[in-house]
Amino acid sequence: MSDITTETEELDTEVPIDTEGPVAYTSETNPAPEQRAETGRVAVINPAGATGRRKEAVARVRVVPGTGKWKINGKALDVYFPNKVHQQHVNEPFVVAGLEGSYDVIARINGGGITGQAGALQLGVARCLNAADEEANRPGLKKAGLLTRDARIKERKKAGLKKARKAPQYSKR
Repeated sequence: MSDITTETEELDTEVPIDTEGPVAYTSETNPAPEQRAETGRVAVINPAGATGRRKEAVARVRVVPGTGKWKINGKALDVYFPNKVHQQHVNEPFVVAGLEGSYDVIARINGGGITGQAGALQLGVARCLNAADEEANRPGLKKAGLLTRDARIKERKKAGLKKARKAPQYSKR
């Protein structure tokens, strides 16, 4: 009986348990920095500006060399987009290009809803990074599909229908 307790004590001392803070789990895998290294050179940090659009939202974006601060319509990123999914969506071009924390982002967004604005900002940031250094950033951004505008928009209402496709209820009598 004493042998069993000594074995468990030995196992407990060998494996430290970290109870300092919460463990963050995610189903997402971070892209490797080799995606940007396809050209074999490091990206140049230049200021740039571009426009991104998604649905009815338009984002005018400027990136300037800095420490990674976001200013969207005068607010910080986490204040303007409280949803973490939107924050990750908007930050994706920096992750793919391997330039997190290299630029400050200043953006003016109008029109559309929250998701459309996040998509417009993502496209604007990707286009800015592409304009800043096309040779180093374009291959990774293009491969990740971040330079393509999402062309899906709301379908127009048709005559004789209530909405784009919804017809009035049929009445036999």
